Amino acid sequence: MTERVTTRTRNAAATRAAILASARRAFARAGYNGAGVREIAEGAGVTAMLVNRYFGSKEQLLAEVAADTMSGPGVLTEAFKGDDPAREIAARLVALTGTDATPLDGFQIMLRSASSARAAEIGREQIEAHHMKTVANALKGPLAPERAAMMMALIAGFQAMRQMIALTPLARGAPEDLTRLLAPLLQQLIEAPAAEKPRRRR
Repeated sequence: MTERVTTRTRNAAATRAAILASARRAFARAGYNGAGVREIAEGAGVTAMLVNRYFGSKEQLLAEVAADTMSGPGVLTEAFKGDDPAREIAARLVALTGTDATPLDGFQIMLRSASSARAAEIGREQIEAHHMKTVANALKGPLAPERAAMMMALIAGFQAMRQMIALTPLARGAPEDLTRLLAPLLQQLIEAPAAEKPRRRR
């Protein structure tokens, strides 16, 4: 009896993992609106009914895929443990967005799904719960959430312009030059802003 239950559990876990992997590929290729449940099911070797049984809805499937893409090591995961996080983040970002590098699944999913209001909402929830939370917790001083959000915008913008749009100076720029230019911008957001001086009354 125990062996049968264990086998069933293992099969269920494998099926769930296969669906997540297929959904990740489909969402990265076509975004939330362009990827269908039947396509995802076919890629996992299961039926659309089984996809809904495991995840309830396409929205929930996107949320779990997005969370999965943000749970592993990334540009920000280890960068704040070093002595120069700004340069570390800049160097990793430049390396990840090179002309010979494949765009990260999570980035492609968010970029290609942003036209859907619901998908954008799911993306925001996942980014705030993972990447932005990681950065905000690492930052010291006031306005940490705002500074973390600006770092997300800077990183995403650099990824889009260099890797997806292939803006010529970024796509063809020397990695060391791009890192040297990008690091001070990140450093400005990492450093706590000076306290605002009280305004004099007239």
